Amino acid sequence: MQANPGTNRGRMVLLLIAGIPVTVILAATWLWWFVVRGDLDLVGMLGTANRGELIQPPRALAQVEFTAARGAVPPWADRDHQWSLLVANSGPDCGPQCEHNLYLTRQIHMAMGKEVPRIRRLYVADRSPMETALAVAELSDQRPLPVDFPALLATEHRGLSPLQIEAAAFQDLFPEQLAAADTWYLVDPAGWLMMAYDGDDSYKDVISDLKFLLKNSGDQ
Repeated sequence: MQANPGTNRGRMVLLLIAGIPVTVILAATWLWWFVVRGDLDLVGMLGTANRGELIQPPRALAQVEFTAARGAVPPWADRDHQWSLLVANSGPDCGPQCEHNLYLTRQIHMAMGKEVPRIRRLYVADRSPMETALAVAELSDQRPLPVDFPALLATEHRGLSPLQIEAAAFQDLFPEQLAAADTWYLVDPAGWLMMAYDGDDSYKDVISDLKFLLKNSGDQ
C-alpha cells in the first residue's frame, strides 16, 4: 500500500522540528569549542554590551589546586554552582587597592538583593591571610581599623572564602591584576574566569552586568 503524500509530508515536518534542537546544541558546542581555544572572536564579531573587560579566551579554574585554612579545597566542579566576585592579590601586603576591592565587591554583593544567594565572594592570593599584612591607614568605609589582615576578613568580610594558589598559577590566571592593582574578576558557575573589572567601571555598571547575566543564565 502506498503511503499517503500528506502523511509523508507530516512525517518530514515532525523530523525537521525534532532535529532543530539537536542542530542548535551541536552548533553551540562547536562555536564554544572554538571560542575557548581562541580561534574565534565571537564577541568581537557580534559586539557586546557588558561594561567589564571580557577575558578571551576565558581561563578555567576547575583544574587549579586551591588551598585554604581548612586544607585542600575540592575541585571547582564539586562546589556550589554560584557566580563569584573574585579579588586577586599578590605579594606580602593587602594595601589600599586590595582593601578597596574587598570593600567594593562586598557592597556590590549586598546590593544584589534577592540574587545574593546566587553569588559568592572569593579572595585568591599567592600566600595565606596569616602571611599577609594589612597595609592601610584606614578602611574604605571609615570603620575602625582591624589589628591585622585575618581580623579584617573575619570582621568586615564574613562569608568571603580566602584561597591560596602557587605564585606561578597566580601569574597565569591574573595578569590583568598584576598589571593594574584595581582589577578584580567575575567567575561563572562552571569555574570560567570570564570578566575583569577595574576602577574605570562604575558600581552601577557592574550591578547592571550582574543582573543581566543572572537573568539570562540557566543556573537558577
